[in-house]
Amino acid sequence: MTKNTKVNAAILIIGNEILSGRTQDTNTSALAIWLNSIGVKVNEVRIVSDTEEIIIDTLNFFEKIK
Repeated sequence: MTKNTKVNAAILIIGNEILSGRTQDTNTSALAIWLNSIGVKVNEVRIVSDTEEIIIDTLNFFEKIK
C-alpha cells in the first residue's frame, strides 16, 4: 500500500450469541485497532444473526458501497 492509497473497510460480525448478549464481542475492537494501525479506516461495523439471507444481503450491500 502506498502512502497516497486510502483504504476503507467494513467489519461484519455474524452470530446470534453476540446479538443475544451471551458472548461478548472482543474481535471488533481488536480488528479495528489493527486495521487502523496499518492505515485502513473502518467505516462501518455490523453484527447480524446466523441467518443465511441476512448474511448474503449484508455482504451484497457492502459490495455495492465499496
